[in-house]
Formats: sequence, structure tokens, C-alpha cells
Amino acid sequence: MSNVTENEILDALRNVIDPDLNKDIVSLGFIQNLNIDNGNVKFDLVLTTPACPVKDVMKKQCEDNILALEGIKKVEIKLDAQTTTSRVQMEALPNVKHILLVGSGKGGVGKSTVAVNLAMALHEKGASVGLMDADIYGPSVPTMVGVHEPPRASEENRLLPPLKFGMPIISIGLMVKASDALVWRGPILHKILTQFVQDVDWGELDYLIIDLPPGTGDVQLSLTQVIKPSAILLVTTPQDIAFADVRRAAMMFHKVNIPVIGVVENMGYFVCPHCDEKTEIFPRTGDTSTRIIDEGFEIETLLGLPLEPQVALTSEQGTPIVGSFPESETAKKFIELAGIVAQKLAVISHRTPAMASTGGESGKD
Repeated sequence: MSNVTENEILDALRNVIDPDLNKDIVSLGFIQNLNIDNGNVKFDLVLTTPACPVKDVMKKQCEDNILALEGIKKVEIKLDAQTTTSRVQMEALPNVKHILLVGSGKGGVGKSTVAVNLAMALHEKGASVGLMDADIYGPSVPTMVGVHEPPRASEENRLLPPLKFGMPIISIGLMVKASDALVWRGPILHKILTQFVQDVDWGELDYLIIDLPPGTGDVQLSLTQVIKPSAILLVTTPQDIAFADVRRAAMMFHKVNIPVIGVVENMGYFVCPHCDEKTEIFPRTGDTSTRIIDEGFEIETLLGLPLEPQVALTSEQGTPIVGSFPESETAKKFIELAGIVAQKLAVISHRTPAMASTGGESGKD
């Protein structure tokens, strides 16, 4: 019979360090429901997000550290997640753990493509995700995900967004004709965005991804008044002339105390399908691993996305590349981006904890 104790198990697990929070998983409270029975050890490893990119690595480290103890026969670990939000959400969104804005300073850089595929990548990694198209004048999300039915009304007179790829999706494009020209001004835009937040039944979400219009206008300002986003992700193409507009957007969100978790450089290079040669598309000046916004304010370039014809084709067909061509380089990059974003938001939550969720299921882990 094994005489290994609970304290010995926990001491062994203290050797496993969360790489983002820089603390051991025991101190962080990740070990739950620990059970020891005659050398058989079972417990739940409850991480900060179901989209954690290192969950399998941490699980293996746990197994190795426990199996190194004398008398251990078997280790069973159930992966789970308990997402935390960094801000106290409004009553209208009590079940949304993180609100991530995806924006840019200018149009044409692929912001909506990034928002849609990032949402799908987070969903593929096991998170519950919703997608809001806040680009009122140019709503492209319905086309990109292939959804066209308008939201239904519930018995409580709330909007039930259509589901596509397992995600609730809302857009003004689902409520007006494609040929309609929308000429609404600020007060109407504010009312529509408020309805998208307060009148839509989003359900339980780990992440609500909001695709912003380009620029720093009424929509951006209205959203910062209606909701409390966890952070914003900015999208640009690599050349300095494009990033000049992104800099203005970064400054605006910085001034209203919304963290900028980084920038994605889209369409930066092309990989020849015949010879695998990589060609830079846009000129760049020096090292762009970090971008200087202002004195004392820099943002990290999280990764670069290639220019791949399949991205445009799948967007037109309503089948985003993450789901339709998962083995493509771009799809793999989006999966990588999802892990980075989940890590960044987890760190923000840890630094400014506000409210814990009941978490996601780990069956997809």
C-alpha cells in the first residue's frame, strides 16, 4: 500500500509553473478535487482559459512530477478551465468573461478577417465564443461566416442571435437589405450598439469578439461607454504608412484605459506554393517586433499573417479558413494567435481580477 500523502503530491506539483503568471499551479489554485487511493492519484487541473496553448505541456509536467514519487501507480488528470474576467461587467453582460475588440486605424488591412478567424480559432480550442459585428456602415461578418437569417425574438423580448459554427453572431447586416445605404449619425449608432449589448441574449461566453469599423469614430467611443472591454487587438499591414493610422487608434484606446494587447501584421508575406520561397509584400523599416506608439508606450507585434489566396476565397464563400482549410499556414497562424490572445487576457485577469466564471468544459482539450 502506498503511503504517499496529499502534501507530498502538492509539493511535487509546486514544481509546475504557469509560464504566463510565473507562479506554481498549487499557489494559483489550479489543483482541485485531489484524490489519492492506494497509489492512484486523480485531480482536476483547472486552468485560466479553455484556449490555453500550453495545457498539454502542463498536464505532462504534472504527470511526470507525481510519477517521480515512490509508490505512485497511476495518475489521472482532468483538464478544465475557469475563465476570469479582468473587469466588472455591466449587468447586461453578466455571463461574458472577456470582451475583446478587434480594430484598426484604417480600412483594407483585413481586420474583419482576423476577427472572424480568431473567434473560430478560440472556439476550436474549446472556448465558448460570440461574434459581434460593430461595423454598422460596412457589415461584412455575415458574408464571411455565411449566415443570413435575422435574429429571432425570445419570450422575454430579447434578440436570439443566429448560431454559426457553434457561435452566436449579431450584425446589422442581418437586419437590413444588402443594398440599403445606412446614413445614420452618432445617436442612432449608439442606440444600435447599446441594443447589440443589452438586448441580445449572448448566453454564457468565455470571449465576445467585437469587430470594430476602421478609425476612431462614434462606434469606438460608444462602445467604450456601453461596455467595459478587457482589451483591444489591433490589425495592420507591415508598412509604416499603414501603422501610422493604427498608432492613432492605439492612443485613443490607451487614453480611455483599455489595454492594447498587441498588433497583428496581416498580409505581410507570400509563400510560393511551388518552391516555398517567402516574399515580403510590403516595405518595413527595421525591427517591428515592438512598435513605438508614444514615449513610454509601446505595443508588441504578436505575429505576422501571410497573404494567401484561400483566405479571400473562403471569406467570400462564408467558410473561414480556420475551419475549411485547417492545415493551411494561415489557419495554423490563427490557431497560434488564439493561444497568444488567451494568454494575454489571462494575464490581464490575474493582474486585475474582478469575477470568476463557472468555466468551460475540458472535453475538447
